[in-house]
Amino acid sequence: MFEEERKQLVELLKREGRIKSKSVEKAFLKIPRENFVTERVKRLAYLDTPLEIGNGQTISAPHMVAIMCEALDIKKDQKILEIGAGSGYHSAIVSELVGKNGCVYTIERFSNLAEFARNNLKKTKIENVIVKVGDGSLGLEKYSPYDRIYVTCAAPDVPQPLINQLTDGGKMLIPVGRMFSNLVFIEKEKGNIKEKDLGGCSFVPLVGKYGF
Repeated sequence: MFEEERKQLVELLKREGRIKSKSVEKAFLKIPRENFVTERVKRLAYLDTPLEIGNGQTISAPHMVAIMCEALDIKKDQKILEIGAGSGYHSAIVSELVGKNGCVYTIERFSNLAEFARNNLKKTKIENVIVKVGDGSLGLEKYSPYDRIYVTCAAPDVPQPLINQLTDGGKMLIPVGRMFSNLVFIEKEKGNIKEKDLGGCSFVPLVGKYGF
């Protein structure tokens, strides 16, 4: 039912330069966004816009998911940490990029949203995403270090635990600021941190010890 709309969205994101690589294109074509939204907004699943999923949270606009996936240059077999599981859509896309031997750990502070994400991932037959409940600003030390870390909510600054949990040679993306934020790209090389501003964005706030 939604297959044609999915293809049209992918073509739009390619024309806009959001989707650049074949791997990200294939992931977007495979993962059904309609599985990750509420029934109330399912008809809007392929609009390039955030959609409400409850608890004052949103599923990110597809173009932002594409921008983050391309910037992180995700490879097969990598171990990824996502802060803010939401509905599970972003981690589902990333699960395709890391493949069956890779793994995505995602942490969500709302237990009902974590369950929503688990159910959506199960419905989509995705088995390499592990959803945890907790304070995402602390990361998930138990399974660290991670090849890539990305944060789907805006922080006042870059939380030190996330830097600590990033492997040497790893990459991280995090929105920094309140409401209107800057998407900050971080690379860790020999213990040194390099930051680059990828431009403005808008995310719900990160809440927790190192959040708002």
